[in-house]
Amino acid sequence: MDGTLFWTLGVVAAFCVGLSKGGAPAFGTLAVPILSLTISPIAAAGLLLPVFVFSDVFGIWAYRKHANWALLKIAAVGIVVGTGVGWATAHLVSEQMVRLLIGVIGFLFALNFLLRAQLKPVERPATVPGGLFWTAVAGFTSFVSHAGAPPWQVWVLPQKLPKMVFAGTSTFAFAIMNALKIVPYYVLGQLQADNLRITLILFVPALVGVFVAYRLIRILPERVFYGIVTWMLLIVSIKLIWDGAGL
Repeated sequence: MDGTLFWTLGVVAAFCVGLSKGGAPAFGTLAVPILSLTISPIAAAGLLLPVFVFSDVFGIWAYRKHANWALLKIAAVGIVVGTGVGWATAHLVSEQMVRLLIGVIGFLFALNFLLRAQLKPVERPATVPGGLFWTAVAGFTSFVSHAGAPPWQVWVLPQKLPKMVFAGTSTFAFAIMNALKIVPYYVLGQLQADNLRITLILFVPALVGVFVAYRLIRILPERVFYGIVTWMLLIVSIKLIWDGAGL
């Protein structure tokens, strides 16, 4: 492992984690794929979990007055189920499968966004069955690779929530996901005491990311903001699909 490359990608990944907690959840999907370019995706997920949890504290504080609690009640149930499935099947998933899964999720999400960029979304009310399904999927993909944003947004975006409410609700939902992962990750040996020094350093760019996103989300047009992250996600996902498929 190249030390310079690792720290460069680690800082970028941690910054993306912070951006996701500052109100732009799509950036969180980038963190593990970026760090997976220098270490295994399973190691990357374990290393970044404390960074996610640390950033959650500041994200919740920033959006403490902006959340849709009715949606969060539905989401909490689905997230618990999805996390449980992720834990139960963790021993069945190889590193190559994880790389491929992360890449496919990111690629499909990015491609869907780009193809629909010119279309005006149709508002759809939240439904309990749909909410339970998509949040369970989000809980599972979040457990595997911290990539819960795509399925979460499939459910939430069509509801056309006010921007601050969307950001706040997403922040609280992902805080639940990350809190639920602490014990399973520890039991599975993905939380290593040896990584404490690294995670403490990565807390800094993550914290910066929280407040950068919190400010930017108010001034950047949503289309521009998500356009940037979508192209980044598409490029990284293609690389991971290539590696995961052994091409």
